[in-house]
Amino acid sequence: QVHVVESGGGSVQPGGSLTLSCAASGLTDNRSPMGWHRQAPGEERELVASITSSDSTFYIDRVKGRFTISRQEDKNTIRLQMNNLKPNDTAVYYCRATDLHVRSDYWGQGTQVTVSS
Repeated sequence: QVHVVESGGGSVQPGGSLTLSCAASGLTDNRSPMGWHRQAPGEERELVASITSSDSTFYIDRVKGRFTISRQEDKNTIRLQMNNLKPNDTAVYYCRATDLHVRSDYWGQGTQVTVSS
């Protein structure tokens, strides 16, 4: 059984920083593709950043230069370092882990990030 658990959300002022962590267990590989998605109120869920099995990374334009996704050792554990946060980064952030062998995505429960003065 696959479990995906996020942690690290919270409230910060504009310009502040937060680090989100995600640990996935029960996947076939220990270096699975993973990513961070977010959903703001009234908006659709969108991909923010992703990392492949070989640790190649992708970012949407709005977070490039401010967010960094990384994998911790040889595990299905990733982090999202978010710097210079802006009010429009406010959203529920979800971690996604992909099991390529069964072609399935698994999601965490989400963690709230609020950027407000």
